[in-house]
This record gives sequence, C-alpha cells and structure tokens, in this order.
Amino acid sequence: MNKTADVTAPSDFIREVVADDLRTGKHTKIVTRFPPEPNGYLHIGHAKSICLNFGIAHEFNGVCNIRMDDTNPTKEETEYVDSIMADVHWLIDDWADKNLGGAPLYTSDYFDRLYQFALQLIDKGKGYVDDMTPEETDEFRRLGKESRFRNRPIAENRDLFERMKAGEFPDGTRTLRAKIDVNAPNVWLRDPVLYRIRHASHHHTGDKWCIYPMYDWAHTLSDYIEGITHSICTLEFEVHRPLYDWILQALELSPPVPHQYEFARLNLTYAVMSKRKLIQLVREKLVNGWDDPRMLTISGLRRRGVTASALRAFAYNIGITKYPSMTDMAVLDHTIREEFNRTAERRLVVLHPIKVVLTNYPEGKVEELEAVNNPEDENAGRRKVSFGRELFIDAADFMEAPPPKYFRLKPGGEVRLKYAYIIKCDEVIKDGSDNVSELHCTVDLESKSGGATSNRKVKGTIHWVSAAHARDVEVRLYDRLFSEAEPDAAGDFKSSINPNSLEIVNAKCEPALSDATPEKRYQFERLGYFALDPDSTASKQVWNRTVTLKDTWAKEAKKSG
Repeated sequence: MNKTADVTAPSDFIREVVADDLRTGKHTKIVTRFPPEPNGYLHIGHAKSICLNFGIAHEFNGVCNIRMDDTNPTKEETEYVDSIMADVHWLIDDWADKNLGGAPLYTSDYFDRLYQFALQLIDKGKGYVDDMTPEETDEFRRLGKESRFRNRPIAENRDLFERMKAGEFPDGTRTLRAKIDVNAPNVWLRDPVLYRIRHASHHHTGDKWCIYPMYDWAHTLSDYIEGITHSICTLEFEVHRPLYDWILQALELSPPVPHQYEFARLNLTYAVMSKRKLIQLVREKLVNGWDDPRMLTISGLRRRGVTASALRAFAYNIGITKYPSMTDMAVLDHTIREEFNRTAERRLVVLHPIKVVLTNYPEGKVEELEAVNNPEDENAGRRKVSFGRELFIDAADFMEAPPPKYFRLKPGGEVRLKYAYIIKCDEVIKDGSDNVSELHCTVDLESKSGGATSNRKVKGTIHWVSAAHARDVEVRLYDRLFSEAEPDAAGDFKSSINPNSLEIVNAKCEPALSDATPEKRYQFERLGYFALDPDSTASKQVWNRTVTLKDTWAKEAKKSG
C-alpha cells in the first residue's frame, strides 16, 4: 500500500474473520471478488466494496477477482464493462493491482457449468420446471402455496429443461425452480426461480443462450467455481444467505465451499445511491452524462478532481459495520480537503473580475513578487507573480455599501493584496447601468514585505491578478446535485435537484496556471480546490471545482435551523 496516500489498513469484523481463518488453517490463501452488474456505471458505494474486497486481498496477500455479473442480457452493455474496468483500475492500480486475479471474469463464462449443475439438481429431485406465469409464481410464493407442477417426475423436469435450453418455448412460459419449502419463513427459500427463458442477445455470449440463471444461482456457483473463500455482500443479501448455503449443500459440492458475509452499504446524504435512479438522471438529461462531476459515479468523481487516494481514504474512514447508517457528505468533503491541503499548489484566480487601477503606481512598471506554492509543504517551492498598475480583484471582495464588520474592500477602506501591498479605495467608477466597472485606488508603496510600513495591520487580505498578465479560463463551480439531505424522502427524488448545482464563469488567472497538468490539484486561493477538465484545450483551460475550502452547507444549515 502507498502509505503516503492512504491511511493505515483498518480493522473490522470481516477482516477479523479473515485473519482468524488464516490463523486456524481454515484457508491458506484468501480469494475475494468484486462482482458488479454491467448495467450502469459504478458509483461511490461500489468504491467502498472495491476497497473492502481488494483491500482484504492486498492486506492478507490474497487475490481479488473482478467478475461481471452478466445474467440479464436486456440491460447489460459492453460500454458498462469498459467503464467498470476503467474505474477499478483507476481506483486500485497504484495500490493493489498485483491482487487483481484476472480482469475481468464473466459469470457468462460459466453458463455451461451452471447449466450442468442445474441438471444435477433436477436429477437429485431438488429442482423442477414450473409452467406458472411470473405473476402466478409471485402470488403463490407470497401465499405459501405449492405449484401444481411441483411434483413432476424427474425425467419430465429434465426433458423440459433441456427443451427450454434448446429454445423451444417462448419467454415467460416456463422457469426452473428450486424445490425447498413453500412455507419457509424466509421467502427466498419458497421454491425460488433459478432459471428463466429470455430470447435476447447477450453482450458476451451472443445468441448462444435463451435461458439465463437468476442472481442467487449464478452468484453462489460462480463463487464456488472461482474458489472464493469470503463472498462479501451488502446487507440486503443477508436474507439470501440461507439460499446460498442451500444451493451448495443440495448439490453436495466437495469442499472447500465459499461462505457469504454481509456488511452495511454506503448511504450518503445529499445523494441517491440507486443505480436505477442514476440511470434515470442520465437518460432524462438531468445531468450531462455518467461522468458529470455532480454525479457520485466513480467516473464523475474522477472528472470532478477527486483522487483515487482520497476516495480510498474515505472508504477506510467510514468503516465496515453490520448496521445501516447515514454518512454525511461533509465526511467525503473533509477527506478530500485534508489530502489537497497537503498536496495542492496555490494559485491566484479571480472568478468575477473588477478592474482596479492603482493611481499612484508608476505606469509601465512591473514587479515580480514572490508567492508560496504550498505553505503545508516546504518542498513545494515558490513562484513569481507579476504586479502592475492595473489589477483584477473579485467582485465578491468589494461592497459599495457594506454591513458592519466588513473587512474587504469598500469606499475609503483598506485591504492587503496577498503577497503584495496595502491599497485604499478612493473612487468607484460605474457604467451606464450603474454597475461598478472600475475602482481607483492608491497603494501604500512602503507596505510590501521589507518596506517601512510592511508591518502595518489591516483586517482584510484579498487575492488578485495582474490585468496585463492575466489569462482567461473557464471555471465550473460544481455543488451538490441535491439540495435535500435525503432526496429519497421527498417521494420524487428529482424534486430535490439543486438548481444551483453548476455555475460556469469566465475567470482570470495568473500565468503560472498555464503549465498546469491534469494529474495535479490546485488550490485557487480563498476559493477552493480545482482540477483541469478534459474539455480543456491548448487555447482555453476549463477548471472544475472539486471542493470548497470550507463546509458552506453546514453554515447554511445552521442559519436555516
């Protein structure tokens, strides 16, 4: 593990089980798996699972497989497979790539073996072909009633199942069901469906199959085929575990057999974690695609500027438990800020420029002032910033009629320019619409570092860029996609979409940003942490705000409370 980028390996109940299994000799090599369905892009909840499964393999010198759970041909696409692999490699390649046990594996690669296992189940009298409709099946299972086809002879069940595979019957006309207990307290044991007919082309197997296994059958036996030791699922699959165990026992499979463990999924405030709802946001064009930086998909977080190491640290910090809980979005933001404060270089950027003319500063004079790249990193060095008679400051740092205790620039007021001089606002110039177009100020020429009045105190310090040297950049100010802490609680989650989740501004920046690279993160002083967007060109940079410097949402919540 890269100790400079990640926290120390955590401890939790699953890791304790793994450690004990190795200590007692139950297992000599740990094999885990991450089994996403290729029917959408991965989101931050999947990142938690990736970090857990690959983390365990990494920490205990084991292997973690990526296995595409591709048993539903009507919803799966190669695009999703490619995106999943890109996300996983981005998240783990500088950390646990040696623990990647084949990339990727596919449940569909095991379809022949899964079919043979189904024939074995039928031959043991523990599986039968049912002719009831899906609606009848659901109703009978709810009521605990036996299907009239439950006691078909073994030979007839085998014949019908083979004919199902041969494509003889239409969709929905027959299923293969496990013969367990229609009155079981656990509904998942009430003769669950194991196979259904679906005449659909598959992204990986083409038209070879027209019957497809259900999740529980495919998941359990794929784990067995791959030699998975610890099958780690989210808590909603806890009720499926008796069926998982029943399948392994009913087939009388030789040991070692896998065991399923469950942990609480990630629930995050100001977010939706349902893949169905994320798909809805994309298809209804409520966001700009799966990698929209407002989306909590891994690709969206990556584009926004979140680093793999920050996402791994977040996954570790929130812990692994058995109990559902809600994690505040502020925890993710804090984790990102904590890393970027140490690593991001500082730059001067003005989002909403107002021109400032320093009337007593010599025309044509340009000074090269010294600025610190990162006060948290003594090895980050320093850079030169140009200073001249005309500057830009941010409109947010000037008020013509300010409230009490306003410490930024105002008529007759003074502020210090970061790394530079103290200036005083003498005159406000307005355009024909009565908007402020220019400020005329005087500068205390002795107030720069080393000057006679350099120790003179003023309460406000603001940032700036030289007008003659400024570069034009586009800045995308991303905020939370939802304005409600629990969007799902509103009924229609879309009604909670934040109308101010994106503001695009044309800003001015210092020339040093011209050499920025996509891999680096930058703090725009007093504004937040930013990353280059792929939309950037040689002639125009585009910057995404990854996170603000402070938790502004907490302040707003306090006001409204």
